[in-house]
Amino acid sequence: MTNKRIYIFSPSSAVGNKAAVKRGIARLKALGHEVEVDPSTFARHMRFAGDDATRLAAIERATASGADIAIITRGGYGLTRLLPMLPYKAIAKAIDRGTQFVGLSDFTAFQNAVLVETGRVTWSGPAVGEDFGVEAEPDEIMQACFEDLVAGQGEGTGWQLPRAEAFGEPLQAKGVLWGGNLAIVSALAGTPWLPKVKGGILFLEDVHEHPYRIERMLTQLLYTGVLQQQKAIVLGHFTNWVPVPHDKGFRLNTVIEWLRSQVKAPVLTGLPFGHVPTKVCLPVGAKVTLAAEGRDAFLLWGHMH
Repeated sequence: MTNKRIYIFSPSSAVGNKAAVKRGIARLKALGHEVEVDPSTFARHMRFAGDDATRLAAIERATASGADIAIITRGGYGLTRLLPMLPYKAIAKAIDRGTQFVGLSDFTAFQNAVLVETGRVTWSGPAVGEDFGVEAEPDEIMQACFEDLVAGQGEGTGWQLPRAEAFGEPLQAKGVLWGGNLAIVSALAGTPWLPKVKGGILFLEDVHEHPYRIERMLTQLLYTGVLQQQKAIVLGHFTNWVPVPHDKGFRLNTVIEWLRSQVKAPVLTGLPFGHVPTKVCLPVGAKVTLAAEGRDAFLLWGHMH
């Protein structure tokens, strides 16, 4: 167990569940970490955690904090508004000094923009509220992966594919891992902040999006040529959507089958990532190896420090 400095900040939506974030802060302290909470963590301006200037200042403080980990309270919406103004040079220096930026959901915008502007690695992983702040005990795998990241020991992750997806011939692909939340990645298409990754490993997840919306966003990435350039597409969890009578059999599997018909690259599912309790930490912008044999799949990045 390594005790590290953790900086907590709110770059996107306002914290609705303050109790959860406070529980999360207490849990991180109980793990032995030194925790600093940004002064505008609980700020609110409309649906945002403060107006644009307030949230930009929070990002600047997180960047200048010298912390080992800078982690978001929650996702939501608001980072795409800030992309032209982010202090990219300072962020690159902070990462070079050892600060790991961690988050998911709306934080995907920050992560992909940082990859474009600086080539630096950030981490898709937990948020303080929804992961460390749950009323019951936090998910063991999520916590173990986060502790591995904190200790500089995480070198990869593995999971089991659905039976129907088992690989007869072993698969191995190497490339830059990138992506995150599908709604954000597709919203970056056509902007300067969608990474131009050729031969990459693209991972995607989403929440509250009906399969037809997921397909529509994938279509955008297909028609902009992004999907065709990847060596593999790895799907995490797509959760909390509600079927409607109009679907008539149109399901998430329909979308995945359609996607497979459109791209030559393998499409793997079941990555333990998304708006789910069991989530791993993934290095956005790092060179990784994707391997699969039978039902066993692995993403390996080796020692990052």
